[in-house]
Amino acid sequence: MEKIQKTIKSKKFKHALYIALVVIIIGWVIFRFAMIASENARYVYNASRVAADQGVPVEIIDVKYQDGVLYEPLAVKNNRAYVPSSRASILRAGQRIGSGRIVSVSSGIDLDTGMHVVRTSGVADGLGYAEFGAKGYFVPLYAVHDGVVMVAVDGVAQSRNVRVARQDSENAYITDGLNDGDDVILTKVNAGTRVKVVK
Repeated sequence: MEKIQKTIKSKKFKHALYIALVVIIIGWVIFRFAMIASENARYVYNASRVAADQGVPVEIIDVKYQDGVLYEPLAVKNNRAYVPSSRASILRAGQRIGSGRIVSVSSGIDLDTGMHVVRTSGVADGLGYAEFGAKGYFVPLYAVHDGVVMVAVDGVAQSRNVRVARQDSENAYITDGLNDGDDVILTKVNAGTRVKVVK
């Protein structure tokens, strides 16, 4: 027992013990780095890495010059509706409202209400929608931001300035800035971003 105690207390034993501890710590650090490296080498889903490698997944619509309809809500009572000046300018005689139509839109305001009078014919009381038919490009309103839409060109999002002639609560009617076959991106992305079209 004394021999064991002398050995433990000796400088040689302590030196060997320190070297063993240092080797164990270094071995553990090397092992951890090796494990981290092997985990990184395996494919683990990372949205940023996928976006950089393959492109951000986006939904698109392939636009075509076509006939379309926008809808303007109109509260009608006794074949009469009242609208502010900003809305009176987009309504016109002859527009359909369901099975009826608009007969006239006053150019002046009604002194009692301060609104323009829209006279209709054959329109039931309640909320109706005046139809505005046109030929052009129709895209969802949320795809247009301050007169700009994003278009996918060769796997990259590019900004395109467009002229929105009119819109309703869901769609924008575009008369300039798009061409047949353009892939308008519906997902929010920045210009220059690599994109991958999701069908």
